[in-house]
Amino acid sequence: MNNMSIKTILYLFAGVFFLTGCKVGEKYKQPNLNTPDSFRSAWTTDEGDSLLSQIEWRNFFNDSNLITLIDSGLSHNYDIRIALKNIEIANRNLRINKLNYLPTVDANIATVNQQYRSKDFYGSASSKWYEQKGKKAPESMAKYQSQYATGLEFSWELDIWGKIGQEGDVLKASWLDTKEAKTAIQTKLIADIATGYFNLLMLDAQIEVAKRNLQLNDSTLRMIKLQFDAGEITALAIQQTESQRLVAASLIPDLEKEITIQENSLRMLVGDMPAAVTRNNTLNDSLIKFDQDISLGSPLDIIRNRPDIKQAEYALVAANAQMNVAQIMRYPSISLSGVFGVNAMLAKNWFNIPGALLGGIAGGVTAPVFRNKKLKNQYEVAKIEREKVELDFQRQVMEAVGEVSNTIITVEKQKEQLNLAEERVSNSELAVKNASLLFKSGYATYLEVITAQSNALKSELDLVELKQRQLNACVTLYRSLGGGWR
Repeated sequence: MNNMSIKTILYLFAGVFFLTGCKVGEKYKQPNLNTPDSFRSAWTTDEGDSLLSQIEWRNFFNDSNLITLIDSGLSHNYDIRIALKNIEIANRNLRINKLNYLPTVDANIATVNQQYRSKDFYGSASSKWYEQKGKKAPESMAKYQSQYATGLEFSWELDIWGKIGQEGDVLKASWLDTKEAKTAIQTKLIADIATGYFNLLMLDAQIEVAKRNLQLNDSTLRMIKLQFDAGEITALAIQQTESQRLVAASLIPDLEKEITIQENSLRMLVGDMPAAVTRNNTLNDSLIKFDQDISLGSPLDIIRNRPDIKQAEYALVAANAQMNVAQIMRYPSISLSGVFGVNAMLAKNWFNIPGALLGGIAGGVTAPVFRNKKLKNQYEVAKIEREKVELDFQRQVMEAVGEVSNTIITVEKQKEQLNLAEERVSNSELAVKNASLLFKSGYATYLEVITAQSNALKSELDLVELKQRQLNACVTLYRSLGGGWR
């Protein structure tokens, strides 16, 4: 290699290293999200209080059976397992991108090329091969050329504008997105299992209320039949009391059906075949650790905690990098390629060293000149796409803050409803007791007894449902603040 060739290559590499520092594109910067300082709530907490979202889910729930179900779900739920596979795929893609900085090398193990020509070919058939063999070249399908080759070929596109780096940012954002997607699935799975479990406890409590009310109706019916036999009341009283009894009785098979369906749903949610679910707790506030000494944090905390918000931001990071890639495509590219090996016209000379040695290196600078403004418009489209993703990110933050605020007020107001519902149950139980005593004494009619029992049944069922809704609201608040993935 002469001095001129060495200088040319050195100048080329010096220019490449100089241009490598000229990165193209805008560095990602988180947009202004305009989050308020606090949630819209009367909930006041001290700065030293622990954040609700920071509590580990094992410490948030108090029921050992529920914790066992969640553990099983995190290990066997199919959505979780698919999410883990997506993380593996994204990790592999990220590794591939890092290797793009290196040149590609291909080995040509063996290439045999035989070309034949006839007399009407634009050039006359070569007869040298036949002359060497002492033969006359035929007029058709004469051997025109032979080639036997083995060697190494490489190509290398130099990342002078940072295109590979920007593509790496896209893949890294995708990798982080898959991790947050798995986290989002986990938080939702935990919330769904807890909600289903609490619903199961509610159904257990409701069927107990229905059975207890049925026993009460049976007692009332026996009492009314005795008075009918004594001629004190008509048959209408028996019929109406029996109708009220049948209302309570019809609840039991319906609730038993709902219990079986809920058990099957929970089992499938944790990756098991339909079966019964073990539980030994009743529906009460002690099932979760939730009190006013726990801080809700600030709207800014949910941006750091909620996986769906993080996913939205990673999508924005990827869109920003895609915009930069579209811009880089409008700039020149520099590539190097080369080949080294052996090449011979005759098989016997295939590996004749040094006679068959072949070597070559090539470098090129290519730049788009006129492509009907296609590259420019692609860049403008990428910019608009980035703006769309940014708007979606801001919208999701706003909706998350709104979700938390709505859930807080739900928890607060349902607590007030619970107090009133408990008073209503106490009052209805007292009404049933007094109505029975007055009926026996002749100061109340059978209709008043039936009405009191009907009100008691409804008030108890409503109280049980309200307890379940309050537990679910607490779980929703825990999830909406970004809890459940630690």
